[in-house]
Amino acid sequence: MASKWQQWIARRFKIDQKKQLTQKDVLIFIYQQGYLYLALIFITFIAGVNYANNLILGFCFLISAVLCISFYLTFKQLHGLTLDVVVGETPQIGEPQIVNLYLNQNQLQARYLWFKTATHLQKILIQDKQHHVQINFETTHRGKFTIPEIQIFSTYPFGLVRAWTYLYVQQEAWVAPQSSVTIAENKQHQQNFEPDMDEFRELRSFQTGDSLHAVSWKQAARGQGLYVKVFEQYADQHKLEIDYQQMPANSHEEKLSLMMGLVEQAEQLNCTYAMYLPQAELPFGQGQQQLATAKLLLAQA
Repeated sequence: MASKWQQWIARRFKIDQKKQLTQKDVLIFIYQQGYLYLALIFITFIAGVNYANNLILGFCFLISAVLCISFYLTFKQLHGLTLDVVVGETPQIGEPQIVNLYLNQNQLQARYLWFKTATHLQKILIQDKQHHVQINFETTHRGKFTIPEIQIFSTYPFGLVRAWTYLYVQQEAWVAPQSSVTIAENKQHQQNFEPDMDEFRELRSFQTGDSLHAVSWKQAARGQGLYVKVFEQYADQHKLEIDYQQMPANSHEEKLSLMMGLVEQAEQLNCTYAMYLPQAELPFGQGQQQLATAKLLLAQA
């Protein structure tokens, strides 16, 4: 029964990118101390009838009217609000997945709202025609990320009634692997990237445009910095190629983490690089767009 209820809620309150809250999108009911308030109304009504006291009955009708007004005012806190949802860029494992909510209203009105997720509770006051709210979600696994349910509610003005709605964001989100800076030199790595020592020319500092394949990882692991082993056939190589098949690791996730680490190093060194995955390729390039595309491909690998 609970599963069917959740499925119905998810269908009714899904949002792709933009949505205006109408009457069917806002739920409203008595909230916490509102039940005590109902008990007060009932007691005063019984007392007024039993003692035929018009003063007590008048007080009963007064507080009943306050409750009715509370329903209307609380409902208006959400009704007519326009929501724009923008999912942030692809994060790495351990970094937050950012969801940006832009709240718009046609007429200026003070709105006192709460934003709630499974691990997040935030109170905001809207006084302008547009307001921005950022919600961060924890990421623990690489791959497709399902954005959890977001609840928006209000108990303004007296806390007797709660109006609320749900947001089930339909936009796709992906989580890239965590970068690994540990590169283990094994026999296969040496065979693929290191020519015979007879062809060795020099060991020099890493420069923009050098291939990461030629980096001396032993010196890097000792904290001596990035140095390049220059061989005859590597002397004229100026572009970085990050190949899944050449990663010195056994598991799929470890290879992706190593590739993520090489991508970050290439960006930090302002190098042009290409990336080759079993099912996708990224042509040579650099910059924020190149980095975003590389993260997305690694997340989807």
